[in-house]
Amino acid sequence: MRLAEFIVATVDRIVDEWEAFAMTIRPAADSMNRAELRDHARSILLAAARDMNTEQSEMERAAKSMGEGPEKTPSLDVAAASHGELRHQVGFDLVQMTSEFRHLRASVIRLWTDSLTQMELLHMRDLIRFNEAIDEALAESTAAYAEQVNHSRDIFLAILGHDLRAPLQAVSMSSELLAGRPGLDEKGRSHVQRIRNSTRHMAGMVNDLLEFVRSRLGNSLPIVRTPISMALLCQAAIDEASAGQPLSDLRYEAMGETEGEWDQGRIEQLLQNLIGNALQHGASNLPITLRLIGEPDSVTLTLHNHGEPIAESAISTLFFPLVRSTSDRAGETSLGLGLFIVNEVVIAHGGSVQVISNEAEGTTFTVMLPKR
Repeated sequence: MRLAEFIVATVDRIVDEWEAFAMTIRPAADSMNRAELRDHARSILLAAARDMNTEQSEMERAAKSMGEGPEKTPSLDVAAASHGELRHQVGFDLVQMTSEFRHLRASVIRLWTDSLTQMELLHMRDLIRFNEAIDEALAESTAAYAEQVNHSRDIFLAILGHDLRAPLQAVSMSSELLAGRPGLDEKGRSHVQRIRNSTRHMAGMVNDLLEFVRSRLGNSLPIVRTPISMALLCQAAIDEASAGQPLSDLRYEAMGETEGEWDQGRIEQLLQNLIGNALQHGASNLPITLRLIGEPDSVTLTLHNHGEPIAESAISTLFFPLVRSTSDRAGETSLGLGLFIVNEVVIAHGGSVQVISNEAEGTTFTVMLPKR
């Protein structure tokens, strides 16, 4: 009997073995009923059998062996993806979920070969097609499982970021009250200022985390455009950064017409992260310069700092989330989200961002933003 026929004829027996194996995966299986244990096994097997009965050319066979073949079994993909999602929901880890497919493959081959009296060339081809189908199902199931893991992580980060806001606000308000108390000596004012600076830095990290999660759960950052002056926003960002880093040499230049329609909150985020990145990585004894140039239809922001240049190999991943430079110093609390947020804000406004970095000229970030 050909393998596809065997699978259809003995599908219930194979699924029984699948169920028996799934029951051994503890503790997740302890809370599952029979239907949950058997899950999509029957659908996966029958879809695999249909795939094996589909004609396949030599070119298609070669492409499929390299993972490039056309999708001929959407029902197999759907069943396998649903299986991966459900196994994640009930608490299977990735190794346990993939072990089910390993057991399924072994069970089918064992039961089928035991039923044969003689192995023929056609049987070997059946084995190849069966393994292709199981590999396809495993790939789809693993991808769906991984997507569920990522989604759960993003939800956790969103909850964490949201819940951190309340205690941070309490610390910030308390530090403001302490700063206003009469009779506070110089040492006390220094401690309060340190608390205020640290709280502001932590609040920035929390905001970056929430924006990262928002971009992961949606397509892009939502923006609300209102008429604003980019020059005023840049000046405010420089003033705030100077207050937090009084020893730094922050300079600002503006020219041209800088009125336009942007999302004020998002632009403030962009400026804070760009300036914060320059303060963190630039040479502390040399100036950091923000320049704003207004054109008829756009504005261009350039932020320049001296110091150790960005490695050429790191430029391509500079705006990726959760990527930190190898030059980051131990103890720094950056999440590697600042430049990612910058890029997301620029994309949301339909602009562009570029960076040039070398030993002789330092590092320059250039942001172009359309006015409307």
